[in-house]
Amino acid sequence: MNIVKNILFKTFAAGVLLAASMCTPSCTDDLNQSPHTGFTSEMVYSSVDGYRSVLAKIYGAYTLVGQEKGGGADISSYSGYDLLRCLFVLQEGPTDECAFRWLSGDNLYAVAYMQWDASDPGVSDVYYRLYYSIAVVNEFLRHTDDASISGFDAATQDIIRGYAAEARFVRALDYWFVLDLYGKGPYVDVNTPTTAFTPEAYDSKKLFEYIESELKDLEELLPDTNDYGRADKATAWALASRLYLNGEVYTGTSYATECIDACKKITGTGRFSLEADFAKLFNADNHKRTNEIIYGIYADGENAMTWGSGTNLVHGSCGSDNSQDPTKYGIKSGWGNYRVRGEYAELFGDVASSTDGRCLLWTDGQNQYFDTSLDDGTCGYHSEKWTNLTDEGEMSGDPATGGANTDFPMFRLAEIYLNCAEAVLRGGSGMSRGEALELVNAVRTRAYGDESGNISDAQFNLDFILDERGREMLYENVRRTDLVRHGKFTTAAYVWQWKGGVAAGRAVDSRYNRYPIPASEVSANPNLSNPEY
Repeated sequence: MNIVKNILFKTFAAGVLLAASMCTPSCTDDLNQSPHTGFTSEMVYSSVDGYRSVLAKIYGAYTLVGQEKGGGADISSYSGYDLLRCLFVLQEGPTDECAFRWLSGDNLYAVAYMQWDASDPGVSDVYYRLYYSIAVVNEFLRHTDDASISGFDAATQDIIRGYAAEARFVRALDYWFVLDLYGKGPYVDVNTPTTAFTPEAYDSKKLFEYIESELKDLEELLPDTNDYGRADKATAWALASRLYLNGEVYTGTSYATECIDACKKITGTGRFSLEADFAKLFNADNHKRTNEIIYGIYADGENAMTWGSGTNLVHGSCGSDNSQDPTKYGIKSGWGNYRVRGEYAELFGDVASSTDGRCLLWTDGQNQYFDTSLDDGTCGYHSEKWTNLTDEGEMSGDPATGGANTDFPMFRLAEIYLNCAEAVLRGGSGMSRGEALELVNAVRTRAYGDESGNISDAQFNLDFILDERGREMLYENVRRTDLVRHGKFTTAAYVWQWKGGVAAGRAVDSRYNRYPIPASEVSANPNLSNPEY
């Protein structure tokens, strides 16, 4: 039985619901409180099934807003969306990969035009959802120490300790997003007092060091392999590769060699290979792609339907008032919310004649560029990358729910190849330039179906890698991070339409490389500040 699929959407829904109303106007004190449960902790943690249900809740933090299906949200928020959709707004919304149609309805002007401040609701939604997830993990870990599990037999104790390691991985991932998005944040862990305590603020270097330390521990504590959707050693190495690739941004010191080491640990397992059919990585049967997907976050459109996760990506990318047929993507209707900006489409050259299999863009009746306004529905190509189709091309699940069964691949092998290759270009040791080029060409051979798209050593440079990551990883919540690392997010080195709020695009203040801590949090915690804002 797979813990995430069967426990998260069944046992979880039946009772052990860690619902908390944590986000009042200020959340500093609430970050340290124990989440409220429908049962007492003595009841929940009296059996291994109880521990397993709470672990499922921890895994579900990225795709569920609360007590799905039809239940209340764990925390109040402006959007009411799950963490993956909220992350999409901040990671994709300001970039060349995304143009919002619903600028007014979802109050997305500030994000789309890179003009946000410390009161922006989207900035707050991600922050509080991340810290809610951290709080749930901390509460769980308080019940996994030796004293708490002493009443169980030795085998059960080992199982619970394994669950604790998995929960720590999710917390490390949460803190990585805090580091990457905000560059700092309050630090709370299992030893933090749960009442009357003001958390210490960690800067980028401290957060980096903490996450790195956790991942080194987890390398020893996590199993070699695990069920799909659960953490194992490879998931820790994948997060480490992403942490180290961006290490110079976070600390001022290059960790390119460490990135290569983490990538080689994954490839050295012999477990993973590139999926031959790129499209199958993003359909409703993508949970079968364990050869490439290192860590996937489950979606279940029937039992745990939300307006985020895979549903957001499939429905949001399909037009609502153009000639697109939504059944082509395994859904009954499209929302028409997301299109790529014209400069992103340029990554494929002439879209109509591109032989790159990742050039999955709907162009019929659409203008490539946004010469009128960003929310003009006739402008921008729609991505066809994400679908709710089975491998057999059938609509997945119950169409009446409107939810997609398409999982979100948080980490996959193609990213590891590109991380490793970029780290070599950035001066890391442990792999030759020729070997790194082979990794890039393996990704491109999959994309083109043959070696016609392979590049030469002369073409192999950082600008190419950035473009290749765009072609490979559209809507996988990494574009802002990539652009920041390459010095092109806020600067004039790369400008796309409506960057900075003007039609031609422009450079913006470098402070927008990071999001601010929410104003309500700063006012409540004297350890926090937003000097750039």
